Amino acid sequence: MLDLLIATEPRSNELKNSCGSVTAPASSTQGLLTSDLLVTMLLFCLKHTRLTLLSSLSLSLSASVSLRAARKTCAPAEFACFNGQCVPGRWRCDGEAECPDGSDEAEETCSKQTCPPEKFDCGGSTNKCVSLSWRCDGEKDCENGADEEDCASACPSGEFMCGNRKCLAAVYVCDGDDDCGDGSDELKCTSPLTCGPNHLRCNTSECVPLMWSCDGDPDCSDSSDEGPERCGGDGVPYLTNRRANCTAGEFRCANGECIRLTWKCDGDPDCKDKSDEADCPLLTCRPDEFQCGDGSCIHGTKQCNKVHDCLDQSDESGCVNATKCEGPLKFQCKNGECIDSSKVCDSVKDCKDRSDEPKKECGLNECMINNGGCSHVCMDRPIGFECQCPTGYQLLDKKTCGDIDECENPDACSQICINYKGDFKCECYEGYEMDPVTKTCKAEGKSPYLLFTNRHEIRRIDLVKRDYSQVVSTQKNAVALDLDVANNRVFWCDRFHRKIYSAFIHEAGDPSQQVPLVDSSLQTPVGLALDWLQHNLYWTDSGDKSISVASVDGTKRRVLINTDLSEPRAIALDPHHGFMYWSDWGSRAKIEKAGMNGVDRQVLVSDNIEWPNGITLDVANKRLYWVDSKLHLISSVDLNGAHRRTHLSLAERLGHPYALAVFEDRIYWTDRDKAAVFMANRLTGQDIHTLAENLNDPHDIVVFHQLRQPQGPDSCNLGNVANGGCEYLCLKAPQITEHSPKYTCACPDGQDLGPDMRGCVPGKAEWDSSVSQHLVFGLVCAGVYLVWRNYRRNSTKSMNFDNPVYRKTTGEGEEDEIHIGRTDAMGHHATNNISSTDTCVHLQPFPTPISMKSNVCFVLFFVF
Repeated sequence: MLDLLIATEPRSNELKNSCGSVTAPASSTQGLLTSDLLVTMLLFCLKHTRLTLLSSLSLSLSASVSLRAARKTCAPAEFACFNGQCVPGRWRCDGEAECPDGSDEAEETCSKQTCPPEKFDCGGSTNKCVSLSWRCDGEKDCENGADEEDCASACPSGEFMCGNRKCLAAVYVCDGDDDCGDGSDELKCTSPLTCGPNHLRCNTSECVPLMWSCDGDPDCSDSSDEGPERCGGDGVPYLTNRRANCTAGEFRCANGECIRLTWKCDGDPDCKDKSDEADCPLLTCRPDEFQCGDGSCIHGTKQCNKVHDCLDQSDESGCVNATKCEGPLKFQCKNGECIDSSKVCDSVKDCKDRSDEPKKECGLNECMINNGGCSHVCMDRPIGFECQCPTGYQLLDKKTCGDIDECENPDACSQICINYKGDFKCECYEGYEMDPVTKTCKAEGKSPYLLFTNRHEIRRIDLVKRDYSQVVSTQKNAVALDLDVANNRVFWCDRFHRKIYSAFIHEAGDPSQQVPLVDSSLQTPVGLALDWLQHNLYWTDSGDKSISVASVDGTKRRVLINTDLSEPRAIALDPHHGFMYWSDWGSRAKIEKAGMNGVDRQVLVSDNIEWPNGITLDVANKRLYWVDSKLHLISSVDLNGAHRRTHLSLAERLGHPYALAVFEDRIYWTDRDKAAVFMANRLTGQDIHTLAENLNDPHDIVVFHQLRQPQGPDSCNLGNVANGGCEYLCLKAPQITEHSPKYTCACPDGQDLGPDMRGCVPGKAEWDSSVSQHLVFGLVCAGVYLVWRNYRRNSTKSMNFDNPVYRKTTGEGEEDEIHIGRTDAMGHHATNNISSTDTCVHLQPFPTPISMKSNVCFVLFFVF
């Protein structure tokens, strides 16, 4: 009977449909069932019923497992998907489905969401929550734009609203400068600008303090305050790079500046007056060469070879592979020709080698046989086939798909990238929140704003409301700048006065509140950075080629580095890890790194770098950014100098970039040539916007926000001992390993640490100098004594009473002395000296005569 069942197995589909009617009468309108067939059907139905029961049992077990999984308890910070899987709770209702069943983004899940007080409820069907600080910030963070509805557009009291709705401080209205950017702040100025009694009116109508006239430093944009008609002389303005003599490797500009000699006639003006490009021969390259943007020539085969051979990288810009023959719309013949895929297998021979019309392959679908050997998707082509992968996977070979690690792309996420099979997830660091619309990380808390120096002032731009105001005014030449966010203070240096100042931001406009911190021994301060944890101030000085540190009140200071520096410029600090970074655009341009106590010095960047001006740290993403004013680049590396990237490389957009700042997904920089402040997307280099223009020589720029200076422990005040027990300065030490010291002590210049490594003692150089002085003095005294003794011996008359026969010795000279001495065979006794000049008798313990005048030198010499 079993054989009969096996024999009837091919008819199983027919018999399955009959199992429900095995009890039907033997006679029917369809015909009679024979007894054998009936038995066969009964046995088959019994077998089928047993299989059905087993299948039902299996399904029941699976359901039980699923129910048991659904009942799995997720952690409090996790969300339980409907299928039992657990995902982080922060992924719930974030606009991306992480649960396989999509339950974390289901309407019934998100409709129950209640926004906490510090969040704004977008409402609507999405029911999303966004940071309350994003409300009315000019960017739609809710998908329905609810966070930007009913926002008042008026400027704060006392400010001017430009035609482009930008808010401007009243001081900038009718001042002769287009500060709005659309000229609206200078439209309704009925009378020309008038200057006060203590101000000078420039030929360009602007006003500058009268005391700034004829000081060698032009303050008017046209330099009329230093003109020869007013001041006499040649009228050549003062410039920061102007020196009496340039070195052999430098070129002297017509205005007195010194630049590298190799920069002369390179097609890129580097002198402020562009005299380095005057009277230059026309640069031409041979027909087989490519001319770089700086005028230099390379062999033509080096263009578009995926290697940067030009210093400005122009040989690799705009490269498009025109011979690329890929994709479903193209077909590459075996001889290398490229034709449209629609011409393949159309019975017309379009390839010269006829490879587009193979008889055996045209019309054959290889995907029908074992899926073409593809692990996932097989796409049939007119000739052959192609294996493809679903989203999140890539071909490991020509047929097998593997997971793509999207996190290898540094632009995949703003901050944190989490890769998992077939997909990836972006997250933000603490203090930041994912924007549900742009999928970028935005800072929570108060609105960030920019501070930048504009030669005679420090200005502020609110990055959300675009308010434009003045923070510090009436400065001679403000260049470097930094902030203490927690204490709301601003620090800056004035290069003309050679001083470093500080003030509370809300009081900085009052000159009486501007406190000079460092006002001596500065030559050309150009870079400034604050250690906001240990409360020390660092700066670079290109005049004496040094990097120094001082306490935040300026009372204690020390030079940290003064060797192998040519033109130190910008400086940046990482107080959490104890490192400082600086740029040097001298003869060997480089960016260096060292501990904040001056140890562990190392070079980070030295290749493909010419004029590194500003540098800044992206603390969140642990990267260092810099601008190169010669190569017109904005680049970055990680904090070990690896994984270098170029973010922006446009000579027309980067004229002479000087300083930069990074916050969230934006780069901000100042440009001296364009006299403006710009911003761009740091990930793509796109979305370039002008924030301020028509400026007067902008220099440094910083971002004010609490996340720019993350709080942490003060390593110098962790215990009960103040200042780490240091007698003078306490400096953060580099955290190289987990066993590294938290700090080290430092002493003033000329002093060294004592045996306890906390107190200060005179330095070796100072001690050597003191020893040398004493030694010279002692030798002089000894020499004087020897000369005197020799002289007295030759000019004295002596009588020795030990001999019954007197011996008289008569020498040359005007003075005569009779020395009467008595010696004993057993030893020496006191000697009576009778001087004919002094007429005194001295009892001396010496066997030889010594006058009191020589005793001084003699005693000093032996005491020393």
